[in-house]
Amino acid sequence: MKQDNDEIEKEEDPVILYIMNAVERGASVHPRDIAIEIADDRAKENSPKDAWRKYLIAVKQQAKNLARQGRISILRRGVPIDPNKMKGLVKLSLPVEGAPTGRRENDDEEA
Repeated sequence: MKQDNDEIEKEEDPVILYIMNAVERGASVHPRDIAIEIADDRAKENSPKDAWRKYLIAVKQQAKNLARQGRISILRRGVPIDPNKMKGLVKLSLPVEGAPTGRRENDDEEA
């Protein structure tokens, strides 16, 4: 099973890897903090201090996708929310039991 996960991670978007690494550390994390980490890792000598902003949208989009897959939860005020209704200040965490995934119940049946 571990080998399968390693193979999936090699194929995944690097932003997803940053998100998963951040939430696997245990605490909930702001999307902004993940964007800052990405920007810091990719910074060049002359990079602006706010270079993280260009990564923030990608982090939020991938977070929504991961939440829909049930791989993470999106929290507002500590409560899991529907990823389709994500706005404002949120945090990302490992999956919370009973968290909405934003998928309709019959989505699996249609596929």
